[in-house]
Amino acid sequence: MTGQADEVSIPRVVTALVVALGLGWTVSRATATSESPPSAASCSAAAISAPVTHLASTGGVNAYGCEGSWAYLWATIMVGPNRIGVTELMRFESSTRAWRFASRLKYCHPGELPTIVYRRACFSN
Repeated sequence: MTGQADEVSIPRVVTALVVALGLGWTVSRATATSESPPSAASCSAAAISAPVTHLASTGGVNAYGCEGSWAYLWATIMVGPNRIGVTELMRFESSTRAWRFASRLKYCHPGELPTIVYRRACFSN
């Protein structure tokens, strides 16, 4: 009887070792090749206002803020001798690593945006 019990336990032990080694190899391989998600662009007035400054000369950034891949921008643009206040909703595009204009018509709905961005980008001029 002891010989039969030893024969049964040895294959079980070998099988358990093979499974454990296989799982360990799979986990270590996945961990070694994983990448962290790209970080968002700088939450600075210069970074967020870059698309605006490409279109018009600015009279300055009055306020801005970011949360995740969303931002709002309050700026003054110069149109000839006139200063016009604008409010823009911005979205960070990871493919271009830059802030871009986002449609307020499309995104300004409760629950679509982070609260601070929603309140500051969607209820202004």
